[in-house]
Amino acid sequence: MYTTRSEWEEFLEHRKSKSAIFALLVILGFTVIIIRLWHLQIIQHSALSDRAENNRIRQVTLDGRRGKILDRNGDALVDSRPSFQLSVIPEDLENPKETLELLSRRVEFDMDEKLKEIKKARSFESVVIKRDITREQVAFAEERRLDLPGVHLEIKAIRNYIHNDIASHLLGYLSIITPKQLAKDTKSVYSRNDFVGQYGIEKKYEESLRGLKGLKRIEVDATGRQLKLLGQEPSKSGEDLRITIDYKTQAAAEKAFEGKMGAAIAIDPDTGEILAYVSKPSYDPNMFALGVTAKDWKSLVNNKFHPLQNRLSQGQYPPGSTFKIVVAAAALEEGIINESSTYYCPGHFRLGRRTYRCWKRGGHGSMTVRDALIQSCDVFFYNAGLKLGINKIARYANAFGLGRYPKINLGPEKKGLIPTTQWKKKYRKEPWIKGETVSCSIGQGFVLTTPAQQARMIAAVANGGTLVTPRIIPGQKNKNESGSGREPMNISSNTIQIIREALRGVVAAPHGTAWRLRDGPYSYAGKTGTSQVIQMKKDDPMKNEELDFRFRDHAWFVSFAPYDDPKIAVAVIAEHAGHGGAAAAPIAQRIMDTYLDGIEKTGAEKRIGAGNGRHVTENIH
Repeated sequence: MYTTRSEWEEFLEHRKSKSAIFALLVILGFTVIIIRLWHLQIIQHSALSDRAENNRIRQVTLDGRRGKILDRNGDALVDSRPSFQLSVIPEDLENPKETLELLSRRVEFDMDEKLKEIKKARSFESVVIKRDITREQVAFAEERRLDLPGVHLEIKAIRNYIHNDIASHLLGYLSIITPKQLAKDTKSVYSRNDFVGQYGIEKKYEESLRGLKGLKRIEVDATGRQLKLLGQEPSKSGEDLRITIDYKTQAAAEKAFEGKMGAAIAIDPDTGEILAYVSKPSYDPNMFALGVTAKDWKSLVNNKFHPLQNRLSQGQYPPGSTFKIVVAAAALEEGIINESSTYYCPGHFRLGRRTYRCWKRGGHGSMTVRDALIQSCDVFFYNAGLKLGINKIARYANAFGLGRYPKINLGPEKKGLIPTTQWKKKYRKEPWIKGETVSCSIGQGFVLTTPAQQARMIAAVANGGTLVTPRIIPGQKNKNESGSGREPMNISSNTIQIIREALRGVVAAPHGTAWRLRDGPYSYAGKTGTSQVIQMKKDDPMKNEELDFRFRDHAWFVSFAPYDDPKIAVAVIAEHAGHGGAAAAPIAQRIMDTYLDGIEKTGAEKRIGAGNGRHVTENIH
């Protein structure tokens, strides 16, 4: 009991102070609660509302059907097939590790990698566990739905390359979008699980092939299982793409290359339409359709034969004797020779202290330009090339499309090398010497060409003197192509006709270097070439087939048929295969025969685009 008033007053004052502090704390607490409620209900209303709605309603993306790739006759080369895909939604997973361990009993995947993906993914972003699962794996997932919350099955289209590795370097492949590509997607067309064209036609025509995505809204339960469809915006299919390739011709070309490496391209000499497109060895694009494994990718990259390299547009080879077409045209046009001029071939050619051999050690004797092309006499072209000089040879080579990009534009292209005196001075810091002109005159030395360029060259001879741009879509210009894709070469019709007649003689005349084709069903014209990989010693008796495979000569054959009305022009290189007449010419013949047989059977030319070229139709003398 308090005895004095002062003590009582002190007690009340103490209680009053504590009450004030308590009241202040209560007010502060309520203030915090009110601010938090205001933040949740006002500031974060939209985000939390969406999240709450997603616990019940979910938006699912619908992929558009990717367009087919068809050959010139409408036969499918590439389409898409349905498959089941096993995925998870991180937000719906109660215990990610336990769920994945249960799935791993029947489905093979990298668990550590998938757990990392789940941690990185956004709550409602689907994470793919396994694509293209089997029926048994589908049944396993369905039977254990209650034990696998957050796991769901999706029906997805997988790209299907119907003929496996046929035309793989042309068609290209799909693989999962890279972070760099996704960052460039300003229109939000793609998501991180999408597959996109990474090479060839699939890449170049990605926008028209891919289609547009749709959307459906579904009601789900707490485990993510679909209960009801609430609405849907349909997807749009991509466009089917018809290309100029003739599948039968393509398949015949691939078959002819069995056991060989190299490349072949066939084009319509009037329109430039590509009829066949082969690079060997090749790869199966289907291995990319599910996402290529690190092991498979490593095996492709480390393969010593480089199956990923497109030899048609990236392979650069000395053209060998096929280059004599250019030198012959230059010598005739510049007045160095005429059709009656002769050079004598004793089997060798002397320049200063050096002796340059002809491939025929005993010599060819007296040769006109026709004879020299038919029998591929080196000495004739040593003489003609030396009188022309390298700069004039280069000018005519450029006119034939050599040393220039072919502009097919389905991937990286090389433009080869046509040397000049200025080129050597700039890049080698040395003056040009006459002996280098001698070597270049027969397609050796510094000269390099690609098969695609060689096809343009021989097509120009076939159609009477017009350089055409190869194209894979009928009637459509290629990127960076101007005009009609038909470029006059400004070489006289008389010169072209002399060369055409000689090329017919390569097959039909006695001593022609492609005599193996003389009994074929069509009238072929062409030029053989043998491209040295290494320089042989002067008196080396070793034959090509006795050399290590890496050092054997490449075999060339450029050709067209029928002679009087050319409908197909072909360039073939068979790597390390020896002589053009023996190794490359039979491949070219098979390609030409297959295409021409197809035309004959249908009774009409299989040309999609209209050609306005004019053929020279005179017969060989």
